Amino acid sequence: MAFCKACGTELGGAAFCPKCGASQSAATVPAAPSSDALAENVAGLLCYAVGWITGIIFLLIDKRPFVKFHAAQSIVVFGALTILRIGVGMIIGFGSLLGLGLWAAISMLIGLVGLVLWILLMIKAYQHELFKLPVAGGIAEGIAGK
Repeated sequence: MAFCKACGTELGGAAFCPKCGASQSAATVPAAPSSDALAENVAGLLCYAVGWITGIIFLLIDKRPFVKFHAAQSIVVFGALTILRIGVGMIIGFGSLLGLGLWAAISMLIGLVGLVLWILLMIKAYQHELFKLPVAGGIAEGIAGK
């Protein structure tokens, strides 16, 4: 006695199931790879692509813990650097009173730190590592709900 591979209905020798219509031939068509979601490591990398902006997007749309952590860490790290650069920029506005050269150098240093962190965090996420920065990693875990 033969039964349908899909629904379990008795076939009685038919090539197609009378109930669900599934083909009962031995040759099966291989399933196409799913394109519904990004690979976890690629999504983690993209969390850092445009800083805290893509971090917010991925935190809202992706529910996988690895991606949520990297999205939260992106928000914390690049959000803090953005706020720091805005603060330094405001101080540079008063540069004539406080010494323009020092504050411009601090602003460039913040930019360099941001660039290095951006590259490092994207590489680590692509390698599927849960790389936690010392302070930001703990805050990100709290945001991501770990």
